[in-house]
Amino acid sequence: MDAADFSAVLSEVRRFVRDRVVPLEAEIDEKDEMPADIREAAKKMGLFGFALPEEYGGLGLSMLEEAQLMFELGYTTPSLRSMFGTNNGIAGHVLMVGGTEEQKAHWLPRIASGDVLASFALTEPEAGSDPSTLTTKAHLDGDEWVINGAKRYITNAPLADVFMVFARTDPDAPRTRGISTFLVPAGTPGLTVAPKDHKMGQLGAWTADVFFDDVRVPASALVGGDAGLNRGFGTAMGCIAHGRVHISALMVGMAERLVDESVGYASTRKQSGKLIGSFQLVQGLIADSQTDYYAGRATVLEAARAFDAGTDTKIGPSCTKYFASEMVWRVADRAVQVHGGAGYMRGVAVERFYRDARLFRIYEGTSQIQQVIIAKALLGEAARG
Repeated sequence: MDAADFSAVLSEVRRFVRDRVVPLEAEIDEKDEMPADIREAAKKMGLFGFALPEEYGGLGLSMLEEAQLMFELGYTTPSLRSMFGTNNGIAGHVLMVGGTEEQKAHWLPRIASGDVLASFALTEPEAGSDPSTLTTKAHLDGDEWVINGAKRYITNAPLADVFMVFARTDPDAPRTRGISTFLVPAGTPGLTVAPKDHKMGQLGAWTADVFFDDVRVPASALVGGDAGLNRGFGTAMGCIAHGRVHISALMVGMAERLVDESVGYASTRKQSGKLIGSFQLVQGLIADSQTDYYAGRATVLEAARAFDAGTDTKIGPSCTKYFASEMVWRVADRAVQVHGGAGYMRGVAVERFYRDARLFRIYEGTSQIQQVIIAKALLGEAARG
């Protein structure tokens, strides 16, 4: 995107986030729902397709541009980003990376516009950190695929119009092979979405279990057509690597907000007749958080540049996701500490962000999984003992 146009996009998103969404954060958290007018505004701004190609109606942002956009979106409740994150990220990228031209032409313009909400159905009750062990199965019956299994914690499942479903199509293949991806529209007979999950945080972003009981889809629903058969796992891992840089940038935006909340409170709250910002131990907490934020921002930008260049699409995304998720948790914890008892009260922003931040160390690959990915990539055969 032209630099001037991109700057205008960032400015518009910043105004939208800070003027319209931030004032609604407590309401979103209390009602566990994103207001309809915010959803419509996000559609008009192109936020459902910022990472999708321009030829399909998206903004076509690079990873570096996307990271900068996520810095702005991360300044408020993460449920805002979650509303359109899967369209741009792991769900939309399944089609971008592995779809046929016909599938892209049919689905991507509607996904980019927000007229279709897409869900990424990979995680299962017994296949979370290691999705290669998934047990959902699909077999060909005439000219239809029949899918059976269950998925867990699927983002936007209660609202989704289409699911990108990963299922084992060759039970005899090694774990990371024999998995394919299917486009399954909501409402297909046999597809059931459970009631939304009741989560600790990130309220307003809905997740739910999804069940497949003899769900039949046409042969054309196989992502990538014949060329995509048994290649779904590789597609998923590529999409997840992109998602790790994306979500890391979101965490940096949240860290910036937490620092601002800490500075604002320490600059106005008095104790023993003095502003608590004059106490050196409070200053130390804020200084550590600003340093963490600064390092996280630099790490994400470097990872995004390398991702765009194609020079690092594995270690970099895992390093930045690992660092950013642990970083924002530290910053959130310090923000509560700076606020003291007030930081433990519902209705105070840092209390909500503290709950929201905890999830980042789990999804898109836990911190421990990132450690394993990084170490194995560096050590090679030595990591296998």
